[in-house]
Amino acid sequence: MKQTPETEWSPVSWQEKPVQQMPKYPDEGELKQVVETLSTLPPLVTSWEIEDLRDKLAEVSEGKRFLLHGGDCSESFNNCNSQIITNKLKILLQMSLILVVGSKKPVIRVGRIAGQYAKPRSSDTETRDGVTLPSYRGDLINKLGFTEDERIPDPQLLLRGYERAALTTNFIRALMAGGFADLHHPEYWDLSFVDHSSHSRQYREIVEHISHSLDFLESVTTKRLDELERVDFFTSHEGLHLYYEQAQTRLLPRRTGYYNVSTHFPWIGDRTRSLKGAHVEYFRGIRNPIGVKVGPSMTPLELTGLVDILNPKNEPGRLTLIHRFGTEKIQHYLPPLIKALKRSGQKVVWVCDPMHGNTETTKNGYKTRSFDRILEELENAFYIHNELGTYLGGVHLELTGDNVTECVGGARGLAEKDLSRAYKTQVDPRLNYEQAVETAMLVAELMKKMSGPARASGW
Repeated sequence: MKQTPETEWSPVSWQEKPVQQMPKYPDEGELKQVVETLSTLPPLVTSWEIEDLRDKLAEVSEGKRFLLHGGDCSESFNNCNSQIITNKLKILLQMSLILVVGSKKPVIRVGRIAGQYAKPRSSDTETRDGVTLPSYRGDLINKLGFTEDERIPDPQLLLRGYERAALTTNFIRALMAGGFADLHHPEYWDLSFVDHSSHSRQYREIVEHISHSLDFLESVTTKRLDELERVDFFTSHEGLHLYYEQAQTRLLPRRTGYYNVSTHFPWIGDRTRSLKGAHVEYFRGIRNPIGVKVGPSMTPLELTGLVDILNPKNEPGRLTLIHRFGTEKIQHYLPPLIKALKRSGQKVVWVCDPMHGNTETTKNGYKTRSFDRILEELENAFYIHNELGTYLGGVHLELTGDNVTECVGGARGLAEKDLSRAYKTQVDPRLNYEQAVETAMLVAELMKKMSGPARASGW
């Protein structure tokens, strides 16, 4: 199902296709005006950053790097806060440090941040006490409060989302440029409750090992390793609201093709990946590296067709497949998909999302995830890829740097009765700090098992 030369693309060609998960705005004229305003605002990311990420993902597809992709299920405008942003960066940096030391490979850090303001929903409406209103679809679209005014989609929220994304991106850049991620001082990344984790001692041993190694190298070379004072950090969000994405899609000087400059790495959700749909149409035309969520309903034939559309030139680093099956289904559904792409010779980056397929609802109505099931799916994913001769190049996790109680299990043995203590998510449950560190430890151990002899490391 490869695209032919006559299938012309433009940032608005998606509007001719069936679109899913798009809110209905009462005033289309206001929506059009907002989109026009957004299209004149400065880019949030640059084309050279996008190309750099694409090159690094090409190395993931060759087994030379590993991708850590994590952050909030749905960002809130109210959480555009320096401490909250800093905590997210801290946990991702800590996890990447564990993965670098454990796997002996460079790690790419991509945050679900600075734009993850829209969420797909299984139903267009929500009913409470006999009152039916539009579903909450994220702060980019409507508001969480259950009133008619708050649930009506508001185009002005697109502008506010852009502003919040810009503020967040700017703060991240400042932190990274200012040495926040300096490997000489990884102890700066500790969160206030690090000592509560059962893995805190192991983490501190890793920090000490890094510090001693740097001291030794700098003593021998008599030079300070200044390049280790900064690390790359990329942003990502689900490209769900196509008007928002369209407005930030640009032709840039001295570049070929269009770039989505609202984020480095946009992805298509499992609900919006129809081959003939608007989201696939939009994504096929942008130069960014892109991701696609792959669930149990995906067939091998559909997957090969989708890859043909989104990566017709079979370019390494262009396309990342993020599989999300659940621990009970992964062994049945993943192998046929891997075999189909191996037969076709298509080059992709494989990433495991062990969160979405393991969501359940408690008797008290809390959406939660079992930490043990999350780890089991991760372990199964590594073994399946290893057995079939492919490389699991990354993990995709919903997590937070805050001390929440949203997923059951982990080092502290959180149970259903503990969820109400600090259940803060607006949509889906996230790993807390301790659970995220535990996950990184497990992934590092699995990578050791799969890689055999140690390879040269890189920060």
